[in-house]
Amino acid sequence: MNGPNELAEILSVEGIEKTFPPRRGLLGAAAPAVRAVRGVTFSVEEGTIFGLVGESGCGKTTLARMIAGIERPSGGRILFSGVDIRTHVLRGTRRRAIQMIFQDPYSSLNPRMRTGEIIGEALAIHRLARGEARRRRIASLAEQVGLNPEDQGRYPHEYSGGQRQRIGIARALASSPKLIIADEPVSALDVSIRSQIINLLLDLNEDLGLTFLFISHDLHLVEHISDRVAVMYLGKIVETADRRSLFESPRHPYTVSLLACRPALPGARRGDAPPLAGESPSPFHPPAGCSFHPRCSRAEDRCRQEEPELRPIDDRHHSACHLV
Repeated sequence: MNGPNELAEILSVEGIEKTFPPRRGLLGAAAPAVRAVRGVTFSVEEGTIFGLVGESGCGKTTLARMIAGIERPSGGRILFSGVDIRTHVLRGTRRRAIQMIFQDPYSSLNPRMRTGEIIGEALAIHRLARGEARRRRIASLAEQVGLNPEDQGRYPHEYSGGQRQRIGIARALASSPKLIIADEPVSALDVSIRSQIINLLLDLNEDLGLTFLFISHDLHLVEHISDRVAVMYLGKIVETADRRSLFESPRHPYTVSLLACRPALPGARRGDAPPLAGESPSPFHPPAGCSFHPRCSRAEDRCRQEEPELRPIDDRHHSACHLV
């Protein structure tokens, strides 16, 4: 993996917010608004793999969809190569530069389209290639991700889960993007197939210099693939650090407990931190002060009243905790 110290920022997320408005249920009762993402700030350096980890429902996918332009932020801004993407998100150049690999490789593919049509759809939409050049490009992309270029006439249901995810990766590569958002790209796959897909992503990062925002709840996987990691809890980033610093010296109590919960690998020493207890509070009614204080064994009165900011511990490590 690439060293990040001398690389420029390709993505900068500044104070991003996403609030889903109240909705009425079947009986007419209105559900409260949900602040799914709350003031998230981080940056991704070009050519690196940035890991985003957190429990289910913490806002990871909503954040990814805003960066990809699928959801519109309620506040804050997203800069891509120094330019606010709200100005350019509907223009072809910006849409080509950021692509997404989805969690479920079956539901993300059109079952009525053949493999060649799926991979080549971006080429047609953005008018990047046509005729014989388009056919050669589709065959090249299929081969690049480990598919048989002769199978372009097959439908998604004729493939295994791992092969379908390779189709999704080839589709993402078709527009020659600079940033790929991989949202839980292997969680729906068999364990035996996951390593193949992860190795493919690492090869693309190394060979093409692609930047990845890699989203997962699998801590071992994030540690293996990422250069830098952000930890998300109840819509907020609570800690960011380089991979080694975060996994060897976590500073936020949530990160410490989260690492204590992961299954120990053979020969690994488990830390002395207490495992994570209880469930994450409801995003409909987040607690006052620090969102983590109801589950934190170290919480003080200040934690229950004042929301901590993400502050630097050193140049590369940040934590949102009053006690750090």
